[in-house]
Amino acid sequence: MKRRIYHVTPDEGDWKVKERGAERAVKILEDKSDAVQLAKDLAKSAGLGQVIIHKGDGTIQTEHTYGQDPEKYPG
Repeated sequence: MKRRIYHVTPDEGDWKVKERGAERAVKILEDKSDAVQLAKDLAKSAGLGQVIIHKGDGTIQTEHTYGQDPEKYPG
């Protein structure tokens, strides 16, 4: 099963929830906390999911992984 990864990114004053590799956003919301909650719900329902939350400047703020955690170190 492939991990589904959702990004929460700033979008002209709003917040966009977009699945990695998709052309269009799942949804654009005014409130960042609403966008984060939607992304978390989508990632949890995917079985293997990840949410990457960005700051207003586009840099990564934090990540949440759901399902089996990916290995951080080889071996």
